[in-house]
Amino acid sequence: MSLTVRDLIATARTRIREIRPSELLDLQRFGCPVVDVREPDEFADGHIPGAVNIPRGLLEFVADPASPRHSTELELARRVIVYCASGARAALATLTLKNMGYENVANMEGGLKAWIAADLPTVEHHADI
Repeated sequence: MSLTVRDLIATARTRIREIRPSELLDLQRFGCPVVDVREPDEFADGHIPGAVNIPRGLLEFVADPASPRHSTELELARRVIVYCASGARAALATLTLKNMGYENVANMEGGLKAWIAADLPTVEHHADI
């Protein structure tokens, strides 16, 4: 039986923890790392203040402590919150991190769209032309 992307996302959501944007705002006050798994151009268009951009396609390489591309933002014992535009890519990314040994990882439900809908601040990094 083959699975659709919707099936994969639905399965991931049953195996991960999800938090609301307001919960993330509270966690950020305590220095909780926030990982944006969207593409760099999406990140530049607007992201959560303090977020680190680790595109979904590079996540495993950056998350693996044995990899030369490992990011110090990602520590196995540290709480990590992941988000994307709507929560789908981040659900898959959160499950990936959980499978890699990150026990205290969660997806921000609704992604950046939910963050913006909650009227929370964003940062933009448009290149000067």
